[in-house]
Amino acid sequence: MSQWNQVQQLEQRFLEQVDQFYDDTFPMEIRHLLASWIERQDWDAASNNDPLATILLQNLIIQIEEQLNWVSQEKNLLLTHNLKRIKQLLLGKYHGNPMHMAMVVSNCLREERRILAAASMPMQGPFEKSLQSNMVCERQRTVENKVAAIKNSAQVTEQDVKYLEDLQDEFDFRFKTLQSKDIGDKHNILIEQECLRLQEMLNALDQKRKEALRKMTQIVDEIDTLMSKKLVEELRDWKRRQQIACIGGPLHGSLDQFQNWFTLLAESLFQLRRQIQKLDELWTKVTYEGDPIPQQKQYLMERVIFLIINIFQSSFIVERQPCMPTHPQRPLVLKTEIQFTVKLRLLVKLPELNYQLRVKATIDKDPSLNLSNRKFVLIGTPVKVMSIEESANGSLSVEMRHLKPKESKSNPGNKGHEGSHMVTEELHSISFETQVCLYGLTIDLETNSLPVVMISNVSQLPSAWASIIWHNLFTSESQSLAFFANPPTASLNQLLEVISWQFSSYIGRGLNSEQLNMLGEKLIGQPVNQSDSQISWARFCKEHLPGKSFSFWLWLEGILELIKKHLLPIWIDGCIMGFVSKERERVLLKVKMPGTFLLRFSESHLGSITFTWVDHSENGEVRFHSVEPYNKGRLNALPFPDILRNYKVIEAENAPENPLKYLYPEIPKDKAFGKHYNSQQTEASRPTENGVKGYVPSVFVPMSKLPSNGSSSPPSPLDLPMSPSVFAVLRQQLTPTEIETAMSSPCSAD
Repeated sequence: MSQWNQVQQLEQRFLEQVDQFYDDTFPMEIRHLLASWIERQDWDAASNNDPLATILLQNLIIQIEEQLNWVSQEKNLLLTHNLKRIKQLLLGKYHGNPMHMAMVVSNCLREERRILAAASMPMQGPFEKSLQSNMVCERQRTVENKVAAIKNSAQVTEQDVKYLEDLQDEFDFRFKTLQSKDIGDKHNILIEQECLRLQEMLNALDQKRKEALRKMTQIVDEIDTLMSKKLVEELRDWKRRQQIACIGGPLHGSLDQFQNWFTLLAESLFQLRRQIQKLDELWTKVTYEGDPIPQQKQYLMERVIFLIINIFQSSFIVERQPCMPTHPQRPLVLKTEIQFTVKLRLLVKLPELNYQLRVKATIDKDPSLNLSNRKFVLIGTPVKVMSIEESANGSLSVEMRHLKPKESKSNPGNKGHEGSHMVTEELHSISFETQVCLYGLTIDLETNSLPVVMISNVSQLPSAWASIIWHNLFTSESQSLAFFANPPTASLNQLLEVISWQFSSYIGRGLNSEQLNMLGEKLIGQPVNQSDSQISWARFCKEHLPGKSFSFWLWLEGILELIKKHLLPIWIDGCIMGFVSKERERVLLKVKMPGTFLLRFSESHLGSITFTWVDHSENGEVRFHSVEPYNKGRLNALPFPDILRNYKVIEAENAPENPLKYLYPEIPKDKAFGKHYNSQQTEASRPTENGVKGYVPSVFVPMSKLPSNGSSSPPSPLDLPMSPSVFAVLRQQLTPTEIETAMSSPCSAD
């Protein structure tokens, strides 16, 4: 089943998450119509390869044109119109930057895999449970209702001020008319009645002024309370969700709801400001002793302006954190001289602000907050204008795509790299500034990215990513740049949940409880029990594992890279048990049929996988055989499913045979891996059509020789695959002892 078909069968709560990341950058209509074609393309490679990205963009447009021809013949006017619009949109957006399109599509496919992985996992950790609390939805409904009520009250108050203006105009007219009469006429009975009438009107006018001011004050109080106790809390919660999503956690919610709230409140406040200004005009025309307008207008206006400034300052946010297009799954890690992207958004969407706000980016604006000796500047295009996106609910935003960090050499006396921290523990902050000039108000806005780690070599990426994980796991302070001066410890449960996120976000399938238990044992050096252990930062990332030359994190990162580049399809299908100790492995296989095998990651070799199978000796003894682990170098020669299909062993004088029959627990090998076999054999394993003249055609297969003494020590595979014909020649030319010497290689520690 295609990935898109799986997505469409998800529950509604997961479908809502999918809907969040499909917009005009890559419309869902195209994802649906071209699902099979899209999933067959290598978008990851194209996001870092301009010629390949250009070809994919051209082919995408061709695919859309073919769909256009088909829907035109079907006379589907609406779909024809939408496809024409989408075609022009994609051409306009990506014609000059096809790699950006490839990155967008790659991200969409990756986020789909994340959601599918989350939907398939039976367990949730404490973070996910807290983020999906029903209380969050209830709070948001409360905010939604309150904002709507405030907007309605502001509209009613505007009508009240209009009525007050009409009443005052009538009073003013009648008062001036009375004043214009002759003094002799002012003592007759009609004049007295008119004076009484004017007094009544003045009383009503006073009452209406007080009522209007009371209503305005009440609305201001409600907005103030909503902002300080509800809206700021919801936005803080969204930012925390964004942090968790940055390190592989569940997707955070859409900002469209916040945009609606902030925009309606800003419009209501500007409406109140105009009403207060109108009251000021009415006061200059008509005033009297005890007039409430001069007593209250100044304080009320100051509160309104304060709230307007507060709303604008709160609504200027980083919608998408800094990220290198070459490493979309590792945000907040930036390499010097390499371009990165970041997206800013103003949640107050007003047409008057379109193309009016110039955003400027700077790095480490306040050097006193940074403990690093290294200094950086941003080169490229650090200033860009915000605009309203062309979509159904377009946002006022700007995506800065041409920024590069460069290490500053302006301080030659400071050589850098001499601080108490490793380079990958140094945190830096990127600041963004703009200025709103609207309706006579000038408001300075500033926001900051989450702390980033600067690297100068891609080999530093794993350690830098570990720092990003640890920082965002424990703090929501965007300016906590001294975090690694005293990093906190993590509870084992917390850390295991985040580790599972790394697998679900990076390679599309998280870890189950048994796999996480094995990792927990590796971290704490003993079986995981109910008491939650504490893991230090050094234990996680810096200290070597017992008896090894690498840390826990580097071991785990090597496995992630191996899966991503060589094992992804069979990992997604759940064929790899992966994290299981040798002791547990033997317990599982001992009771299984001969030829049952499982796949696990090597504990002694970085970024390697091995397989172990069970069989019985002639006297019924259970034997276990593990091959030397396969690393990325060996898997470049042959795909792993083909290795499993073609693998042969030689025992004593018997003919070579494949000992792998059933994937644990009892799945026939070809059923488990058949769809992953390479129907087009690689050059290394493909026989010639008729053979070279005078020779028998040969096929290269991975092969190992089992010891002839019946011991259960693990066999050693050949460093290079050997064909049956080559082995036959060896048997004719060499003695058994010489053959064993020729085929031997160091035994695996696994």
